[in-house]
Amino acid sequence: MINKILIANRGEIAVRILRACHELGIATVAVYSDADRNAMHVHRADQAYYIGPSAARESYLRADKILDAARKSGADAIHPGYGFLSERADFASACAAAGLAFIGPPPGAISVMGDKARARAAALAAGVPIVPGTDARAHLSDAELIAAAADVGFPLLVKAAAGGGGKGMRSAASQAELPAALAAAHSEALAAFGDGTLYLERLLPNARHIEVQILADMEGNVIHLGERECSIQRRHQKLLEEAPSPFVGDDEELRQRMGALACKVASAVGYANAGTVEFLMDEDRNLFFLEMNTRLQVEHPVTELVTGIDIVKEQIRIARGRKLSRKQSEVRMTGHAIECRINSEDPYNGFLPSIGTITTSILPTGPGVRVDTGVYAGYTVSPYYDSLLTKLICYGESRGEALLRMRRALEDYRLIGVKTTIPFHQKLLDSHRFMAGKFTTRFLDEDFHVADKPPTNPRIAAILATLVAHQQGQQTAHIQQHNVRDTSNWKWVGRWERMHR
Repeated sequence: MINKILIANRGEIAVRILRACHELGIATVAVYSDADRNAMHVHRADQAYYIGPSAARESYLRADKILDAARKSGADAIHPGYGFLSERADFASACAAAGLAFIGPPPGAISVMGDKARARAAALAAGVPIVPGTDARAHLSDAELIAAAADVGFPLLVKAAAGGGGKGMRSAASQAELPAALAAAHSEALAAFGDGTLYLERLLPNARHIEVQILADMEGNVIHLGERECSIQRRHQKLLEEAPSPFVGDDEELRQRMGALACKVASAVGYANAGTVEFLMDEDRNLFFLEMNTRLQVEHPVTELVTGIDIVKEQIRIARGRKLSRKQSEVRMTGHAIECRINSEDPYNGFLPSIGTITTSILPTGPGVRVDTGVYAGYTVSPYYDSLLTKLICYGESRGEALLRMRRALEDYRLIGVKTTIPFHQKLLDSHRFMAGKFTTRFLDEDFHVADKPPTNPRIAAILATLVAHQQGQQTAHIQQHNVRDTSNWKWVGRWERMHR
């Protein structure tokens, strides 16, 4: 039985998990670093424990400190969220050794799917097609990779075997570009993962990045919750997601086939809990296994809105040893949902991180609008962690309605004190190609750019803001002048008509 959960994370995902726990009547424990002493998740948890300095390697990545906090607080389970220790097989094993339930997959599944070479091999063994490329397990030298490139075919991607999140990844359009791509990928992979092993993978032109959410219990039952469109990426980093995919559309046969392949991959490694199988889909709708994320995804809310299934609650249910709450035949995707990642980045300056104190935070509301956030007015955005501040999710009965609601929500959102990606999302939603669903993973890098930077002169900005506020005030003001008579003009007209009959 799980009665108290320690959340080994921070920010909006920690707050999201806290809410699910509170609805289930489960006590919660937060952990925090120096930078997060006044964070939202700290104030909302039942207990909070300090785990170290601001740098993640000295706090949120310290498994020993987190396990010590769990022991002191009396927690009987740990939810890792995403990032940090969520995909570390050794951490999952350490939780089990400490007598704690790890709200995630078994260590063996994390280990296999965390190694790209083993993951590709597992997918092939399960009969799932993979993108053509070299064997990451071969530990090929640069010379051997260059020799193998012709067989893989150009354009291609150089990828880190131990990588993820776009780290240690470079593209090469020809043999001449390959040496430089290998050198850059080596350097980044070593810095990010401590492992410079690389492999080659064919770069599919005009591909879509589509992922499938799966749930699996400890009795071997595996279901899928449909797909998510994740092709809106900048340098392999997702910025917007939606469900269902506009490319898949009403093709239910393709949707079910993709879901069945995802379930086969999960079953092949003895998976349990929530996970995501990612695919690339070419112009002819051929599917290729890309990787599996053995954790809760950032973009899980869009699936929750179109299926009505609370994925975090399902994770806790599975960790308690219970069966899935639904069978595959009971899963339905209804309507459309879109998520915009609101990051503390300057879209007018190469998306450079922006830090500072948030002075104003007015969240959008209304039908079909959901906001998952971990910040508030007075919160200081630090340089130590991921730039994600808020996830803005909008739901509609159709994609068109979801887009309209997202436009309104972005316009209503007031987040002042740091630069954010709100202007980028507003520009993106006005793009004809995006509205038509005619985009690929290369769309942002090759065919889209944010408008020129607005004027930064404070006096000009103040004057413009005043004029806009005045105009809006004039448009919405309703001035009612009291009548000098003792009653309304309508009654006076009625009396006059009766007098002159």
